[in-house]
Amino acid sequence: MANKRFRLSSEEQELIYQHRAKPLENINGNTALDLHIRERGISKDDIVSVKHWQSASGDYRFSIVTKDNIDRKKIFDGVQNLIKDYAPIYPEIEYRKGECLLVINPADIHIGKYAVEKETGDAYNSQIAFKRTLEGVLGLIDKSKGFTIDRVLFCVGNDILHIDKGIYGTTTSKGTPQDVDGKWWEHYEIALELYVKCIEILRELAPVDVIHSMSNHDYQSGFHLANSLKAWFRNCPEIKVDAGVSHRKYYKYGNSLIGLEHGDGAKMDKLPLLMAQEQPLLWSETKYRYWYLHHIHHKVKHKWVDAKDYIGVTVEYLRSPSSNDSWHSRRGYCSQRAVEGFVHEKNSGQVARLVHYF
Repeated sequence: MANKRFRLSSEEQELIYQHRAKPLENINGNTALDLHIRERGISKDDIVSVKHWQSASGDYRFSIVTKDNIDRKKIFDGVQNLIKDYAPIYPEIEYRKGECLLVINPADIHIGKYAVEKETGDAYNSQIAFKRTLEGVLGLIDKSKGFTIDRVLFCVGNDILHIDKGIYGTTTSKGTPQDVDGKWWEHYEIALELYVKCIEILRELAPVDVIHSMSNHDYQSGFHLANSLKAWFRNCPEIKVDAGVSHRKYYKYGNSLIGLEHGDGAKMDKLPLLMAQEQPLLWSETKYRYWYLHHIHHKVKHKWVDAKDYIGVTVEYLRSPSSNDSWHSRRGYCSQRAVEGFVHEKNSGQVARLVHYF
């Protein structure tokens, strides 16, 4: 559907009507159809069919079907073969006993986002996203060296990919066009390689629980990526991957109950009671409760205090390693770039906040 409305003369309307059953031609350089496809970067050679109609107010609307030039079977067969050929039998690791959970939460990586330093003050692309995230994970591991790590919670998803509708380069929820630096399948392969590297590194510390959060930029492709990870590590008993589609997920460690959500779903002030309602048993078994949210790329922290003398729930939004694109830069949405993590002690809850800045 066109984002802009155009008035056509009766002659132009008649010309379009006459050509609707014929191959697309250059009827008139100023017609609404030409303007519509030009604005969206659609080549006439890629168009299979066009349906058009006129609204009650006289506005022209278009539904355009384009050729699918992507060999999806070849691409996904390649990914499946890669997983099948690789998916190793990982050697067992004898871990030392620990008393802490290390939470590694690289939020809103946006692989595929494109920003030019000359315009935004800070360049960003898939290679920078890969490098920063890996550097951030290694930095958090280094900062956690003073703690004996028992398990690792690795939070994935949360707009790992910048776009979901690859042909049009748009997000999932609203179909918002984005500035991107390559093809959607390139972004997917980069994200898969990044997550595999991170998990293999974290596995050297302790068993890793991987939890995926559904998100608004890559609602579908992020889900596929999480299931690729689940298949990849299927032969590794130390790696557990939650690739489910639930919007809110929960994780218990000792006296801590951790809720994970992208941050674009339920209102923040509803999350504490949602946690109690959805996980009453885990709520009763824990003393320290947390929500780790994403989506807004900057730090926000709120506490809800229970009637007793302990903190009921702490809600935190996490920072992102990604730079501003053109749209965010113009509007002044500037935030400190970082990858964040936490340390939870079995009995004392969250005892440390780890931040790796860029």
